[in-house]
Amino acid sequence: MPVQGEFFQNPGSSGGFYDYQISNSCRFDKAASSRLYRTFGTPSSATKMTMSWWMKHGDIPDYQQIFSKAGGYGGGNGASITLNDSLGGYADIITMYGMKGSGGGSTGGNTYPANAFRDYSGWTHCHYKMDTSKSGMSGTNAKVVMHINGVNAVFVNTNEPSGNFDNFNTNGDVHSVGNGNGYDQGDIYLAEFIFLDGQYEDYTSFGETKNGVWIPKDPSSLTFGNNGFHLKFEDASNLGNDSSSNNNDFTSTGLGTDHQVVDSPTFGS
Repeated sequence: MPVQGEFFQNPGSSGGFYDYQISNSCRFDKAASSRLYRTFGTPSSATKMTMSWWMKHGDIPDYQQIFSKAGGYGGGNGASITLNDSLGGYADIITMYGMKGSGGGSTGGNTYPANAFRDYSGWTHCHYKMDTSKSGMSGTNAKVVMHINGVNAVFVNTNEPSGNFDNFNTNGDVHSVGNGNGYDQGDIYLAEFIFLDGQYEDYTSFGETKNGVWIPKDPSSLTFGNNGFHLKFEDASNLGNDSSSNNNDFTSTGLGTDHQVVDSPTFGS
């Protein structure tokens, strides 16, 4: 079975093994400055959110922003979840990178897991949840939690956000998928991109282990909240279509019909 660091990889085969199928992915590429973007409305909660996505990256990134607000890293009062080569020669995820405070909170840390992403051929599932009303960085009171292919990510530091920090999922701000609103593009495939506004949802809502392999679950019954969305990338001519009941569609730039890809976590290449 392929592995990525200590994390098991999905083998990418199709057929009856998967109860829930992911039909397509979207290829974001640096040359085209590919991104999806949308101005958020009033959130269900600016201090609580959950994200889930599958990814396959094509190069060693130098600050490639997967999801960002207001330019993200380097973008003033921005925030981002970013792939970065901070370990030297490998990609890792930095969560809550470069965030500056607003509203109820005053600071947001650069918090990132210790595990590197060394596999460029396999799909990786990432789960991220945040509730800054909580008190710490571990256990049931953790403000920030990440899982990679169903495995809890061990954080390098404990530079957690301050109490009730609310500088993501903010009203009137542009949020981008694939890069940082013009900053820090990269080459990456994304599939089944989900954002839950106002929910602190466990990783088991998005995936499960079957025969030792982490596979996706149907998320359609989850509560998405006001700004929540579910990007399936099913329509090649409308890659920003939101498949949740919210219809929070994204505008695309640098994404043609050829950026829809049949390669996915359940169908393979």
